[in-house]
Amino acid sequence: MKRNYIYGPVLSRRLGSSLGVDIVPYKICSFDCIYCQIGKTTEKSMERKEYVREDLIISQIADTINLGGRIDYITFSGSGEPTLNISLGKLIREVKKLSRIKVAVITNSSLFTLKEVRKDLLEADLVVPSLDAATPLTFEKVNRPHPSVEFDKMIEGLINFREEFKGKFCLEVMLIKGINDSTREIGLFLSILSKINPDRIQVNTVVRPPTERDCLPIDEKDLKRVKSCFGKNCEIICGGRIKTGMPTAIDIENQILELVERRPSTSLDISTSLDIEVDEVLKQLSRLQENGKIDYVQYGDKRYYRKDKFPNYLVSSEKCFSSTQINTNYQDGKKKDKMVGDCPWDRFWDRIHPGGSRNLG
Repeated sequence: MKRNYIYGPVLSRRLGSSLGVDIVPYKICSFDCIYCQIGKTTEKSMERKEYVREDLIISQIADTINLGGRIDYITFSGSGEPTLNISLGKLIREVKKLSRIKVAVITNSSLFTLKEVRKDLLEADLVVPSLDAATPLTFEKVNRPHPSVEFDKMIEGLINFREEFKGKFCLEVMLIKGINDSTREIGLFLSILSKINPDRIQVNTVVRPPTERDCLPIDEKDLKRVKSCFGKNCEIICGGRIKTGMPTAIDIENQILELVERRPSTSLDISTSLDIEVDEVLKQLSRLQENGKIDYVQYGDKRYYRKDKFPNYLVSSEKCFSSTQINTNYQDGKKKDKMVGDCPWDRFWDRIHPGGSRNLG
């Protein structure tokens, strides 16, 4: 079966209409972040090599560009760490030969210690590294890095890259309740950020189902406090909806599968990203569930869909229920019993569909 190395275009608050490019196999990464929305790292590595043939990637990008439609950025990110691909620099150059569309790279910063990696990134238009800790101890807790990654050297690499890079440089900071959001940690972040001096600081928190159960979001009040502390070049990037009239050119079902394979998404996320009416999205999601192609979990007050099964702690949590749990309690449109997990069915239904009908037929 032919693998698709691109996904989208999807809508992003930061990038507009972004065509994603996945150049490392699923979950081969230098980190195993506790907040990762696509699950645990299956292979923790710092080995740079050609994981995917360049010609296949370039061919798929070219085909998508030729379909027409709005693309603001071609973005190297995906389900693993893109700088692990040793061909990244050449891929950026080849993409720039195809069109005038800007190129972005979203990275975890781990390989910025390597001069050759920093050189590969110089021809990008936008680079968005992440920095989720201000101390080595917090770095180990949040990112669970490959043993060869040293926090202080990584920071030094970011500072060096900022001096070398002529494009736009945005630094993302992921904040997690009770782990890296203390007053002391924020103060240390501020000291490091002043040395790196990015064009923009983008503050984020945990809004999608994370890998670990104790990984929780900070509240809006604290987000605004951090934004104020980090200064005028800081923005909060979690939440919000973008509207667009961009047409889609690829089969809806495949678009949804490509999207939820790389990040858990609500029906509204999918509607917004793919510019498809919510009713049509819900119809497709129902069909995909019936065919066993996707799963979902109730996380907080939102239902997130994903191609793979969610971690057990999510589907067994008091506030989270998977599609399989619901299906065992409903058959042929009729209720089999009065419970979903340990929650009364009526209360469960009202919580996920406030004000809506309980009739699934």
